Amino acid sequence: MSRPSPLDPLRSAPTGTLWWRHGKLSLLLLRAPLLAAGILLLALLMASVASLMLGSAGLGPWDAFKAAFGHGEFATVFVVQELRLPRLLAGIATGAAFSLAGCLMQTLAGNRLATPGIIGIDNGATAFAVASVVGMGISLAPPVMALSGAVIATALAFGLSGGIGTRGYRFLVAGIGVGALFGAGTQLMLARVSIDAANSAYPWTVGSLNARDADSLTWLGLALLIGVPIALWLGRGLNTLRFTDRVATGLGQPVSRVRLITLWLSVVLTAAAVAVAGPVGMVALVGPEIARYLSRHKGVPLLASALAGALVMVLADLAGRTLLSPLEIPVGIVMAVVGSPYLLWILLRSPR
Repeated sequence: MSRPSPLDPLRSAPTGTLWWRHGKLSLLLLRAPLLAAGILLLALLMASVASLMLGSAGLGPWDAFKAAFGHGEFATVFVVQELRLPRLLAGIATGAAFSLAGCLMQTLAGNRLATPGIIGIDNGATAFAVASVVGMGISLAPPVMALSGAVIATALAFGLSGGIGTRGYRFLVAGIGVGALFGAGTQLMLARVSIDAANSAYPWTVGSLNARDADSLTWLGLALLIGVPIALWLGRGLNTLRFTDRVATGLGQPVSRVRLITLWLSVVLTAAAVAVAGPVGMVALVGPEIARYLSRHKGVPLLASALAGALVMVLADLAGRTLLSPLEIPVGIVMAVVGSPYLLWILLRSPR
């Protein structure tokens, strides 16, 4: 009887898994999350091509693909490389960051409503970013200011929750109050500056991918480059947070350290995304829900959440650009209109 190749999946692998082994190395993967990630990645590629093709100047798939790499007619290359491609990259990056941060925060709090937008991190980052744009005596760049606002909002939510930590509805209520406070501060700043300064800060109040700052997008890319591997590394520890602290500790997980890293990773990703697109918090709610539905397992779908968020953001921006062309609808408004009914359907549908 011939022995199976060490590069082939073992026949003894548990149902619904893929087990790869080579020598002393072994890797066990669940089929459902892998299939979900593959489906979302394929859908994201298709949406990206559509985003480069569609607009006031329609392009064919091959022309759009060539123009993305600088080949073709000058006008086509200009439209793709200068207008559509930066916007597409911003949509992918911000959607992935918002959705991954939402998945992390939901897991940390044990509540599907505990996203950075709900607990005030989005509004804190937005308020400080707007302060740097409208010239309130602060010269720091929007990414730095957004991170400062996100940190302060998180600290206030923790402090006002009275030692409850990230668990329970008291933390959510404190976060909602903090978010409302920072939202009011943003509106007050906009009311006290000139109309030109208010217009320049307007995209940060509703969420927009139009003419995003290249430096902010670079900072977001670095945050994702570092944050996604850290999130995947935290995966096993995040799975144990569903149990009590004693059980998680008994399984060998440093619960306090996992929670601390998860919290600040969510804060950094949210701040970097807000510095690019403004507060599009609905992505942090819808993205993880899509990932959980497709993955169909009880773990934490981190990679699928990032891909789902990127897909949702790209589609929302594409709809905002094309539905009422030449009038453009900011992506934040599209997400609020489309995402809210979808979220209600997700929350109210009967569990299977």
